[in-house]
Amino acid sequence: MEKFNSSMQLTRGADYATRVMLYLASLPAHERVLLPMLAKATGAPESFLSKVLQSLTHAQLIVSRRGQSGGFEILPKGRQASMRDVIVAVDGPLYLNVCLISEDACAREKWCVAHPVWVKAQQAMLDVLSSAVIGEMGARTAEPASSADSSVAELKVLKR
Repeated sequence: MEKFNSSMQLTRGADYATRVMLYLASLPAHERVLLPMLAKATGAPESFLSKVLQSLTHAQLIVSRRGQSGGFEILPKGRQASMRDVIVAVDGPLYLNVCLISEDACAREKWCVAHPVWVKAQQAMLDVLSSAVIGEMGARTAEPASSADSSVAELKVLKR
């Protein structure tokens, strides 16, 4: 069995947040989706997804409405957000290594030959995530490929 080191992977919350944002961005403006539908569309457990949705709401990327015509809706700010914005909304700032957090974080920074590599890798990662705009990606989202996912395409959304 292949061993995976998860220390440089996105958290499950960031992954689910990205899935939610891309799904909501694939819908027409002003359409709302209920939590059970979002859970099904993203493959995320409802209980965990509700915490992710709270973070996205707090970051003002989505809005949550209660009541008969309630649900979750992506805001214009959410469509303009980058993948980096979504990840930061859930997990906070991204750092590949502790030495990148601040100048005082690592005493080795001044002479460590790996530090410039970490800086370059960090910037490349942030550049890629910053250039991936949720609204643009959501507009390119295709129908689910497998028949097992076809029920996701049939999910109904609520209009305002």
